[in-house]
Formats: sequence, C-alpha cells, structure tokens
Amino acid sequence: MGFFWRWLFAFGLLAVTYNPTQYNYVRWVLDFGRDNLSIAVLVGLFLLIGYIIYLRATLRSIGTFGMLLVLAVAGAMIWVLYDLGILRLDDPGLITWLALLALSLVLGIGLSWSHVRRYLSGQSDIDDVDE
Repeated sequence: MGFFWRWLFAFGLLAVTYNPTQYNYVRWVLDFGRDNLSIAVLVGLFLLIGYIIYLRATLRSIGTFGMLLVLAVAGAMIWVLYDLGILRLDDPGLITWLALLALSLVLGIGLSWSHVRRYLSGQSDIDDVDE
C-alpha cells in the first residue's frame, strides 16, 4: 500500500504542475501569474521541493539507467496496448495523461525501490539504517 501512496503523490505532483486540462500550475501562471506573482512563486517553490525530493530519491535508488528502464517498460506496455487495439493514440490529451502516468511510475518506483530492495534482500541501504 505504501507504493500506491508514493505513486499517487508523484502523479498528483506531475498533474498539478501540468495536465491537458485548464486546471494546472503552468496554465494558471501563464494566465494569472503576473497578477498573483507572490502566490505563483510560493506554489512554484512547493512544487520544486516535491520534485527535488522525488528526483533525488529516484536518482539515488535506481539511477539514470533505472529511470530509463522503467520508462522503456512503460513505453513498451503502451505499445502493446496500441498494437492490440485497446489504446488509440489520436488524442493529444490522452498522450499527455499517458506521459504523466509513465513519469509518475518512474518517480513512484524510484521512491519505493529502497523498500522493495530491503524486503527482497533483507539488506538496508546505507541511508535506510534506523538510528
């Protein structure tokens, strides 16, 4: 259940930043950021903190190669769904949501990998040792 919450927060972080609807940070800043500059900067800093936490943990746990591997698996799964006729890729909004899903899986797996590794191997990463 822990992975689900880490993945869901990663998906939320990405979707709040940008999604194909009009309800996202990027659109809001472009439309109203000049009038609400202090709020735009504050919210942007909170989003940046979230990205730093996720990216740092992901890079430390699975690295760049692991991130590319997870993206490749997600891309292959989308390709299979497309080849089987289950998924149509003619809607740009759907492609954006699929990209958000794939990226959130990378971040969710990256943040959860130390827990998975500890469970499978019985060994803790050096950063995971309780004091």
